[in-house]
Amino acid sequence: MKLIVQIPCYNEEGTLPITLKDIPRRFRGVKRVEILVVDDGSTDRTVETAKKHGADHLIRLTNHKGLAEAFSAGLDAALRLGADLIVNTDADNQYCARDIQKLIDPILSGEADMVIGDRQVDTIAHFSFLKKRLQKLGSWTVRQLSGTEIPDATSGFRALSREAAMRLNVISKFTYTLETVIQAGKKNIALTHVPVRTNPQLRPSRLFLNIGLYLKRSTATIVRIYTLYEPFKIFLILGGLVFGFGVLIGLRFLYYYLTHRGAGHVQSLILAAVLMIVGFQATMIGLLSDIIAANRRLIEEILYRIKKMEYGRKGRR
Repeated sequence: MKLIVQIPCYNEEGTLPITLKDIPRRFRGVKRVEILVVDDGSTDRTVETAKKHGADHLIRLTNHKGLAEAFSAGLDAALRLGADLIVNTDADNQYCARDIQKLIDPILSGEADMVIGDRQVDTIAHFSFLKKRLQKLGSWTVRQLSGTEIPDATSGFRALSREAAMRLNVISKFTYTLETVIQAGKKNIALTHVPVRTNPQLRPSRLFLNIGLYLKRSTATIVRIYTLYEPFKIFLILGGLVFGFGVLIGLRFLYYYLTHRGAGHVQSLILAAVLMIVGFQATMIGLLSDIIAANRRLIEEILYRIKKMEYGRKGRR
């Protein structure tokens, strides 16, 4: 059983040595542990630092592509290297590396294929009150949309089986955390969570520099990914609301017309007709999107089978 701990990095020469040093090299149920550093186009000495402090593998992206693409590149590289288990952690040493055993135990026992580390955000001292509330709100939203019970959906400390890693396809350019939980729920990947510890903060978060921007991008990611899996539901709701509003306006016009007060209300009739047409069109778009989503699921299944053929023989080393 081979475990690869992947660490996406962007200008982390200051914190990476601490992170690498804290990662244990022995875990119960694992024969071999290797560390993979994914350099996301760093402009400092991150690459040299990774080589100097014991990283077994290093892949470099030609320019800064973002956390989501670095995560995806790491999964692909870990699969190519024959990983049976993949653990993702942050380069700023946010998570207690000794809790990796907690993450992989449910996978080793066959209870799950993906495990999220629950930081219990209310206990993190350096998180502001607002950040804690936003984290909890985001996780609650993801739970409702994905049908999962993950209390800390934004946690980057997570473990995946080889099977789960081949099933996930990250589309977002912003962050993989919310998207992969929604995907896991929609693809029926066995998903669970375990409590994990965090370390004292070494540097401020780079994803949370601007709360307004973070909210905007996170909301866009959630809506986009959910729409990929439930397009008909989304467009049916939107179309139904617009169509219903048009019906109400039409009934208002009909009331005035039947009471012989319809003069001067023709604009309402026109608006009602336009809204009902738009609502109907939105529903039709939902039907077409649902057909496209079915094709996407077939393409994802084909991609999964290609990955199994490409990577299948490399596991179990």
